[in-house]
Amino acid sequence: MAKVRQATHAGSWYSGDGGELNSQLTKWLSKAPVCQAPARAIIAPHAGYYYCGACGAHAYKQMDPSRVRRVFILGPSHHVRLSGCALTATEIYSTPLYDLTVDQQINQELNATGKFETMKISTDEDEHSIEMHLPYIAKVMEARQGQFTIIPVLVGSLTTEKEQEYGALFSRYLADPTNFFVISSDFCHWGQRFHFVSYDQQHGEIWESIKALDSMGMEVIEKMDAEKFTDYLKKYQNTICGRFPIGVLLNAMNAIQRNGNGFKMSFKFVKYEQSSKCKTMRDSSVSYASGALVIQDSNHH
Repeated sequence: MAKVRQATHAGSWYSGDGGELNSQLTKWLSKAPVCQAPARAIIAPHAGYYYCGACGAHAYKQMDPSRVRRVFILGPSHHVRLSGCALTATEIYSTPLYDLTVDQQINQELNATGKFETMKISTDEDEHSIEMHLPYIAKVMEARQGQFTIIPVLVGSLTTEKEQEYGALFSRYLADPTNFFVISSDFCHWGQRFHFVSYDQQHGEIWESIKALDSMGMEVIEKMDAEKFTDYLKKYQNTICGRFPIGVLLNAMNAIQRNGNGFKMSFKFVKYEQSSKCKTMRDSSVSYASGALVIQDSNHH
């Protein structure tokens, strides 16, 4: 029997009914424009679909499923302390649409580097940062069902050196146009319950101050500079929960640029939303941003 990771958040964070889920995803995708495609990587949120389903569609709309053979999903660890990255111990990830197959060959390649732990199935099933992307991947790739694999990677609290190390390691996979990277991240978590109440009044109301803070971070990411992103986080302490996966992506991009392969890259954010508009210090909100990376090989126009 194949080891299966159950869709533990189906029925609560998103619909567990395949038909209903399919029509929701179809509706959100139909409303999102294609403006930064074909994406090689995306940054997209991982909250309940009620909050960020529509925002996430803007990232997935930039994907060209006809090219993709493997989907890497890098999600932050919310419950378990990890100083590195961990790979799954299972073979199948269940979704209400259809099951997704884990790429055992790539997992073995990554394991062989000695830089990865293996997450317990219980850790895997507790974590939502990877799972929230699986229905979207299944939906966008539905015409290719059974012809692609996934590589789920749980990313711990990495040092800058580790971000560089994993970035360099993933860069060769990112450079391959048959691979697609999903970077799972929400943006600012604001409010007492998140222990983050930074408010710069010159921007107007609290929600406008949050937007200004997030926009600064998004601009840094669009400049595709890993070091500047680290500096931004140090300076402003923005509670971006996928900052480590984003750091790995930026370092992978920088590694490709350093190798001077003649790749042209551009990263753009295509959608930004907040779960609610904070107006008083008692309020709280989470921000969501969807962005996409396009890589062109300058030898092939």
